[in-house]
Amino acid sequence: MMMAEVAAFDNLEGLAQMGSDLAAYVRRAAIEGVAAHEAEEDIWRRILAMGRQAFGQFLTAQGDGDVGETIDMDEGKELRRLTEPHNRTYRSIFGPFELSRFVYGTREGQRIEFVPLDARLELPESEFSYVLQDWAGTHFVEEAFDRSAETLGRILGFSLSVDSLERMSRKMAESVADFRQSLPKPPADEEGEILVATADGKGIPMRRPADQRPVGARRRKGEKANKKQMATLGCVYTVDPKHRTAADVVEALFRERVVRQPKETAEPVAQHKRLCSSLTYEQGDVYVDAETEVFTWMATEMDARRRKGQPVICLMDGQRSLWASCAAYLPSDGLVEILDLLHAIEYLWKAAYLFYDEGSDEASKFVRDRVLRLLHGEVGYVIGGLRQMGTKRKLPAKKQAALDRVCNYLDGNRHRMCYDEYLEAGYPIASGVIEGACRHLVKDRMERSGMRWTIDGAQAMLDLRSTSVNGQWSAFCNHRIQAETRRLHPKRQRLKQLTFQLTL
Repeated sequence: MMMAEVAAFDNLEGLAQMGSDLAAYVRRAAIEGVAAHEAEEDIWRRILAMGRQAFGQFLTAQGDGDVGETIDMDEGKELRRLTEPHNRTYRSIFGPFELSRFVYGTREGQRIEFVPLDARLELPESEFSYVLQDWAGTHFVEEAFDRSAETLGRILGFSLSVDSLERMSRKMAESVADFRQSLPKPPADEEGEILVATADGKGIPMRRPADQRPVGARRRKGEKANKKQMATLGCVYTVDPKHRTAADVVEALFRERVVRQPKETAEPVAQHKRLCSSLTYEQGDVYVDAETEVFTWMATEMDARRRKGQPVICLMDGQRSLWASCAAYLPSDGLVEILDLLHAIEYLWKAAYLFYDEGSDEASKFVRDRVLRLLHGEVGYVIGGLRQMGTKRKLPAKKQAALDRVCNYLDGNRHRMCYDEYLEAGYPIASGVIEGACRHLVKDRMERSGMRWTIDGAQAMLDLRSTSVNGQWSAFCNHRIQAETRRLHPKRQRLKQLTFQLTL
């Protein structure tokens, strides 16, 4: 263990006095009938002051890290104590502190090789304490940076700049990839019977490039005020089968009031949903393709979690690039491809409005009938019927072209629309999980009014927010602390042979 020599014991009287003052205030406030909210706020301010006093005393007690003129390191290397102490700022949840400590190296002006006090306290690379980074991150993955700074300032009693929070988010996000690789697979007894992979895209509003025309300039026809950068989101989860009939699905989709007996079993719930998200971008010599990043991660996640004989499905909308990435990266052995039923229905509505008025009962009946046919596995009959109907009705060229697009979409995804087989097996047929993830992970945080992002800022937020949404924030913070400590303080074991002079 580390050795320490205690120099004094008389420097904690101020802290004890603050504790006595707090107790006296509580008694006085109770006697005087102080309002609860006023007492609550006064007590919190006093506790913060006590915390600052206590933590400041803790830091002071550590001394200045002077453990002698020289330190013998591994392989006979000798480090010398440099002449002047070096200062650093440590920003804690109790406010900032200035630390003056001795550092060791070969000679003044050369690289500092060992800082005993930093290693002893396991200080972070950043000025901000790990606790403050944790608390701040918990806020800014949910709220705008300026709102987070305001909230933390009101709670902690000191200000944090928006710029510091943005830099903090980018620095924290650098550890996400390593953290993902370290995650163990979920316990087998907590997993569902079906392994599901799903992906989708969502646009993120980006800041206007410097060479783009200013906001006040008149845009050309069709030119948008701000362009969005597409992010790809992937999710892997497990779920138990849900057996239902085509009639059950249609009744739920069209909200038909049919009296049903209550089911004995609970609704299957997605288990251990894990999300990953990425932007496509190019910075210098680095090019990152979002779909490659996400589908590579999905393949690794599926390989780790797949059990022998377990059904594996990929459930997505009809975006061709996503299915191309599915074929390129996900395991083909036994993989069942399923087109999201709701996207297929959207195309049926497009077809309905070629023949009937929007919002009409005829259009609704048209769609309901064909959805039921799809669920019975009659995709070919639906496509053939649409083409035949277009011919008989002698649609104008423009509507006929629109009908052809609908039929081509359904025909191109026919092998992913065996809904009768999926229902019998209890497979999910709608991609609500990834649709909800796009809305919650991206839209709820990154598409608020006036928000514009840089590439690195947006990617950092995607990484941190997906970690938070996965329910892994505490584990991520612990992993990051341990990894950074190993990197920053590899010589910490040398402290076991050193003696620190403590001042208490």
